[in-house]
Amino acid sequence: MRLFITGINGQLGSELASRASAAHEVSGGDLPDFDITQLDQARAIITAARPDVVLHCAAMTDVDGAARQPDLAFQINGLGTQNVALACAALNISMLYVSSNEVFDGTKSKPYHEFDATQPANPYGYSKLAGEWFTQRLLNRFYIVRTSWLTGSAGRNFVHRILQLADERRSLRVVTDEEASPTFVPDLVDAILKLIVTRRYGIYHFVNSGHCSRYGFAKRILELAGRQDVPIEPITLADYPRPSVPPKFTPLANVCGAAIGITLRSWEEALEEFLKLSGQGDSEKGG
Repeated sequence: MRLFITGINGQLGSELASRASAAHEVSGGDLPDFDITQLDQARAIITAARPDVVLHCAAMTDVDGAARQPDLAFQINGLGTQNVALACAALNISMLYVSSNEVFDGTKSKPYHEFDATQPANPYGYSKLAGEWFTQRLLNRFYIVRTSWLTGSAGRNFVHRILQLADERRSLRVVTDEEASPTFVPDLVDAILKLIVTRRYGIYHFVNSGHCSRYGFAKRILELAGRQDVPIEPITLADYPRPSVPPKFTPLANVCGAAIGITLRSWEEALEEFLKLSGQGDSEKGG
């Protein structure tokens, strides 16, 4: 199968390219040579690649940046996705769009399943929902994969930030009232690659199983990295003002993926392996 990956140099796109190349013919594009906000450019480059499926990972993922520049977030995540979808429609090929837990408002008391009503709580969520809207209305064959709290070896993420701050400040303040499902890039990539060969189009929630608060996530990171001595002060979102207000409770339930045999391991197990592979595991710290 020929795959074209948008955002191929990013945290998710680079891992997809690496893992997919063993079984598929992989190409892709990224800034500055491939700009999804330019329709003619996106269409020409995707057409030249002649893919069977486009894996659309390119996005503005800076949630606070989206709050500061909502028009830019909509241009990239909404209209940029429209351009990629239009290119796929012209070629009569399928597309997989990577979306977010932040398309939900976080007011439920149970994990969100794939068919719960979307209601974003911030500009980033609205921009990702706009991408979903264009995907569903411009294409007959599409996958929408929602995920959350993505962590990979490339790029900046919560795990890297917690370890950095623990070493620099020797104390942390982390919110207790934001809860979701940590997701590790290798597991998400494996799930995506399993999905696209099924041709079972639709909406999927691919996250590592289980959920936790930011505080609980940080505490487990420090425990597994041998930094249990670093104190963590529990605070609330109200104590930590930021440009974007995240939804408080958005764990995702993998109902549709599980129904076709695609599941992800627990986030604790994935975190432990991630830290060991990055040389941050407790055994490497001598603890």
